[in-house]
Amino acid sequence: MNAKQRDRVATVVIDLIVAAVVGILLFLLVYILSAGLPHVSWQFLTGASDPMSGAGGIGVQLFNSFYLLVLTMLISLPISLGAGIYLAEYAKDNWRTSLIRSAIEVLSSLPSVVVGLFGFLLFVVKFKMGFSVISGAIALTFFNLPLLTRNIEESLSAVSRSQREAGLSLGLSKWKTEIGIILPVALPGIVTGVVLSAGRVFGEAAALIYTAGQSAPVTNFSDWNPMDPASPLNPLRPAETLAVHIWKINTEGMASNAAQLSAAASAILILAVLLFNLGARLLGNFLYRRVTASK
Repeated sequence: MNAKQRDRVATVVIDLIVAAVVGILLFLLVYILSAGLPHVSWQFLTGASDPMSGAGGIGVQLFNSFYLLVLTMLISLPISLGAGIYLAEYAKDNWRTSLIRSAIEVLSSLPSVVVGLFGFLLFVVKFKMGFSVISGAIALTFFNLPLLTRNIEESLSAVSRSQREAGLSLGLSKWKTEIGIILPVALPGIVTGVVLSAGRVFGEAAALIYTAGQSAPVTNFSDWNPMDPASPLNPLRPAETLAVHIWKINTEGMASNAAQLSAAASAILILAVLLFNLGARLLGNFLYRRVTASK
């Protein structure tokens, strides 16, 4: 077999592997969506669920999922941005930097259930926060930090060195160059990573079972005072998310149509994650065109 034949065989094998992966993904998407979407209605999307049987809608769980996501990103993004800038621009190539990167790798490899148990012991039990939105958001921050930090570091490192030299040659300080030149150029990659990590957080369940709880108390959506126990913005109330709700229906649900409810909620969760991924690609491409002035 000559080189051309070997290249042709390798190309065919790679194409078959890619086709198999895409085929499996399409099969899962079609199966979940076809099983769940027929049971989705406006009442299902906005209604409240029964705390015992799990029957009813997912309105509260949907709100809890987005609320937890917003709080998690508000906590994790500034920390990850600072850590990414430090590692990409200021950290020296020594054992301390290697130790930091190793710690990030270890943290990113932890199973989510371990992060959840850590959050349960520290925030729920030790700090007496109880099962609450804020406990879940802090636990998800530990889950989200490694991904965001690595994404920001790689986005900044991908910026051409000539950009840095141009800023310094104009008399700008290193920090001014970083904020005024490097960060805007790296923004498309950073935003893409942020949106993708948001989709990952949105679908998380194991860590939230032990921190945010498995109940969705009745909330008054006309009361937006965060200090009121019945307010949906109260960070100290338990908050069952959509992913946890799916798990609960499948393990503890007593509704006669539990399978249909689980399928419908799963379809909504899949659509939300797909929208996050599609939005990341579109937003990243849009920002890249704006920053680079390309068409």
